[in-house]
Order: sequence, then structure tokens, then C-alpha cells
Amino acid sequence: MENVAIFDSPGKGRGLKASKEFWTGDVIFSEASLSAVVFDSLAERICHSCFRTQNKLHRCGQCKFAHYCDRTCQRAGWAEHKQECNAIKAYGKVPNENLRLVARIMWRLDKEGSVVSDMQLITLDELEDHIADMQEDEMQEFKVDIHNFLDYWPRASKQHTLDFVSHLFGVINCNGFTVSDQRGLQAVGVGLFPNLCLVNHNCWPNCTVILNHGKIELRSLGKIAEGEELTVSYVDYMNLSEERQRLLKAQYFFDCTCDHCKNRTKDDIKLGGREIDGVKPPEEQVKEATDYCFEKLEKMDNARLKGDYHEVVKISKECIEKTEPILADTHIYLLRMWSTLSEVQAYLQYFEDAAEYSRKMVEGYLKLYHPNNAVLGMAAMRAGVNNWQAGLIETGHGMVCKAYAILMVTHGPTHPITMDLEAMRLQTEMELRMFKQNEYVYHSMREAALKNKPMNMMHEPKSMEEGIKNLFRRRK
Repeated sequence: MENVAIFDSPGKGRGLKASKEFWTGDVIFSEASLSAVVFDSLAERICHSCFRTQNKLHRCGQCKFAHYCDRTCQRAGWAEHKQECNAIKAYGKVPNENLRLVARIMWRLDKEGSVVSDMQLITLDELEDHIADMQEDEMQEFKVDIHNFLDYWPRASKQHTLDFVSHLFGVINCNGFTVSDQRGLQAVGVGLFPNLCLVNHNCWPNCTVILNHGKIELRSLGKIAEGEELTVSYVDYMNLSEERQRLLKAQYFFDCTCDHCKNRTKDDIKLGGREIDGVKPPEEQVKEATDYCFEKLEKMDNARLKGDYHEVVKISKECIEKTEPILADTHIYLLRMWSTLSEVQAYLQYFEDAAEYSRKMVEGYLKLYHPNNAVLGMAAMRAGVNNWQAGLIETGHGMVCKAYAILMVTHGPTHPITMDLEAMRLQTEMELRMFKQNEYVYHSMREAALKNKPMNMMHEPKSMEEGIKNLFRRRK
């Protein structure tokens, strides 16, 4: 951790600053979790040791709750699961993820002390819990968790004060970090990373966080000067300034005073009208189209949750036909429509439609996000795949290259997604050379290949709120 130093950040309390100069894509530090658990909803589908998604998992024969890839993962996870296993059996049921995480943290602290690594910059006692800032309804849920925890915590384990237990629950409520699966595409659990808790928020940050091979990496998004504060974004920049501030206040108990919030940067184009030959539509028309789009988004989300994807397409296309001529290509509701529709159409194997809408999505994202934002990189990757599947090799290769350049910064060369993208980049580059030599031969070979090996069904579309956008877990 010689690359960083703790300091008092004006208006923010403690923070981390760079102890040396960093360049774009540098790993500033990496950190293993103090402890992490699988989400309740995914307990039977995710390995509780390596957090990989597997079709067939082996269940712990004693508690019947924990699941593992194989004996190797079970042995690797036994040190953490041993006490949990006995506690679940004695409790008679499985506690929720908050209780399980706090218990695992306490068992580790009891065994190793308040500093479990030479790399640890801060103890859990020193982290903020924001219990005093909680609303009445939040406090009620908080008290229920603590009551249940006291029933769950084994009498044979070391007993702790109620204040200490409450403090740990408060810490994970505002500092829990989303753990992703091996591909980095799905949020599968929550963990606590003490050093990461020191990195303050900025809506337009100079760093990003990614989980890579079981550890989080803090990576620089651009050049960072020695002494400059290190920041990450706790919320998605696609939200309007007012919504970002609301989310930050509700989850993390502070008022964001970054330049992008103070100046409401890009809020105008996030809800703006389409400018044609220098002329914008009347504000009333833009508002009407915005309200209509919002109404259709709700219906679209409900249809998606029911798995009625043809209804999603119908709703989306009706909305796009009516609002696209009025709303700017950076309008956040229109971008959500394009994003969902591109994903659903790819799932239904209407690849030309998927390619068109994903291209529009990326073009809008480019005007809103930081050029090295991971969300932009993932969107470009999706657009590249969709265009390649549609046989649009030039656009597909261009999008894959754009995605690869961004993810080399945000994820690094050893991350599984980046390695997949590198293979895809080489494949599309080879196909593009064939295409430029002879378009007819290229399309004939492609058609023959697809006949011999039909394209598989894509993964079912997930909620836009899942995955890489939510690095920090939101309280339910």
C-alpha cells in the first residue's frame, strides 16, 4: 500500500491520495476481502468458495446450504464455512446475507485480530457506521437483523457487546461491495474490503474498481498526479444529478458537492430534445415524450420480468417510433429503451435489430460517460457482438476494438472479459481481412459456417440495474 496515503479530505473526512504519479490503467492497489458471502437468492447457483456460476454444484452434506464446484472448492472454503456450518445447523435455518457476512467477519476478527493483513490501512472500529443517520424505517429493519443475529451467533463463540455488533452491521450497510462471478458480468454476492472503504466518491472519478481473480483492483482512469485524491463513483453517472444525490444521501449519508452535481453537468442533454438543423422541439413536446417514455418503461420492465420478451419488443418499438424523432440521442429513457431492446432482440436472435439499437446506445453513451467508463466498454462489447452476429463485420470489429481499449484500462489484460475480448478482436480482424478481399466469398463462408453450427440462444436479458453498474451494494 506504499502507493497511497490516508489524509483528511476537505468536506469528506478521511480519504486516500496518491503517493506517486499514476498513468491510465495502472493498478493503484489490490485487496482481498475481509470476508464475502453469496446473495441469498443465488445460494444454490453460485459456488460459495470461488463465486463461480456453475450448472451443477455439490451441496454441503451437513448444513445443506453451502454449495461448491467440487471437493477442491469445498476444502478451500472450509476454514470460513466450518463455524458457519455448525451455526446454521444449531439455528435451524439459514440467516440472511447480512447476518452471514457479519458472523464471518466476527469469526475472522476473533481468530486473527483487528488487522488481518500487513496491507490493511484501517481497522473496522475506525470505519463509519452511520447508525445515527438512519431513518426510522431503516432503524426498525436494522434492529430486526441484530435481534436475529444474536439468536444465530453461537454461545460457544466469543461474545461481543451489542455496540460492536451494531457497528459491524452499520459498516456493511454503507460499505458492502458487490462481488461478481468469474466473468464479471453478474453480481453474485457482497463482501467487505476495508481499504476500499477509504476511497471517497466523485460522480466523475479518476479511478474505477473491478473484481479480478478474487481480489478487487483500484485502477486509474487517466493520469493521476502525486498527492491527488483517489475517487470512485458509488452510483451510475447515467442518473440525473438530483437522483444521484438522493441515492448517495439515502445509502451513504452524505451530500455530493462534486462539480458535476453542483453544475448539473449534462442534465440538460440527459432529458433533452433532438436538435435538427439547429432547431429543438418545444419544451412541452419534450416533456410529453419524456412522460410517455417513462410510462412505457414501466410496462416494458414488467413484461421483461414476466419473461414476455415479444411484448417487450412491441412496447419498446411503439415507444421508440413515437419518441425518437423528439428526444435527443442522449435522453436517458430513450437509451434505456435501446439498451433493453438490443438485449432482448439478441436473445430472440433478431440480430440486425439488436445491432442497430446497440449502436445507437453506444453513440449516446459516448456523449455522456467518461471515455474510460466500464459501462461504456461493456456496451461497446455488446454492440460489437450484436453487429458481428448480424454479419456487419466492419462495425462489429470497430466496436470490439473500442471495447477492448476501454476494458484494458478498467479491467486490465488478465481479466477474463478482456481475454475473451482479445480473442474476439483477433477473430473479427481475421474476418474483416477476408471481407475486404472478397465480400461474396466471406458471406458465403459465413453462411455455410452458421448452417453447420447454428448460433446458440443468448442468455436471458437481465435487469439494467444489475451487473457492473452497481459496484457498491445498495441496501434493499
